[in-house]
Amino acid sequence: MPALADTRYLKGGPVAARIIAEVRTAAEEAAADGFAPRLVSITVGDVDAVDVYVRNQRAKAEQAAVDFDERRFPADVTAGELEAAIAGMNADPRVTGIIIQRPVPAHIPIKALQSAIHPLKDVEGMHPASIGNIVYNQLDLAPCTAAASVELLKETGLDLKGLEVVVVGHSEIVGKPIAFLLMSEGATVTVCHHMTRSVAAHARRADALFVAVGKPRLIKADMVKPGAAVIDIGINAETAPDGSTRIVGDVDTDSVKDVASWITPVPGGVGPVTVAILLRNTMVALNRQRELYRRTYGATDAGGRLAAE
Repeated sequence: MPALADTRYLKGGPVAARIIAEVRTAAEEAAADGFAPRLVSITVGDVDAVDVYVRNQRAKAEQAAVDFDERRFPADVTAGELEAAIAGMNADPRVTGIIIQRPVPAHIPIKALQSAIHPLKDVEGMHPASIGNIVYNQLDLAPCTAAASVELLKETGLDLKGLEVVVVGHSEIVGKPIAFLLMSEGATVTVCHHMTRSVAAHARRADALFVAVGKPRLIKADMVKPGAAVIDIGINAETAPDGSTRIVGDVDTDSVKDVASWITPVPGGVGPVTVAILLRNTMVALNRQRELYRRTYGATDAGGRLAAE
């Protein structure tokens, strides 16, 4: 059986295709009503890996009927200049959402830029207000990778209420949001980090295991509960003895797939769904903006659209 034909693999492609189809329907309806969604991508400097991401985002946005506008800035741009540009996009009613491509040059404080994006246009879910909203169970504009990971767990059909979940990794953009998203679903969540005394002991009791630490093949078969769902969020370049490279996750997939009931492949698992969630978040942002315009200005079409205050 070909590897990805194995039913144990939680492939992201079908899930992403479904989400994109839903976004396209909503985007076409919004455009017909005078509110065409528009996603603005900010790239700083020339990074080949970023260009790959941007091309993929553009292609998926076209499939979803979302206008994609790439704005490139030189590597020596100042943080102040970027923040001024973002302020202009915040005030532009034609811009639905803003995404900052990473990495950015070392002199650019990424958190400051994320905070500069208006929460109503924060389609990455990375503004402090967006992160804070998750604590209050406002879940529809969550960080894209975290939301994609939870979406894939839901594909298993497991009942999340009372499910024993372990998250290995506690970053602000993945690990912590995953924990809050799953707690809102009624799961019992343990978060492991670099000071956790025995990651293996925690991981072995998990019905669902999420891993996002950036360490290739960290999770071995003896660290996984038989029948568990394993969501591998890691993306690592591994160099073979012959000098060739391949992309692997944080899970030793070859061994773990014989223990787990479900496992996400790397690549082809969380990644495609993350882009689809970005586009779904764009429509969430658009709907929030429309509601604000309606409440504040009585706007019902594009002619009455005004910038968010």
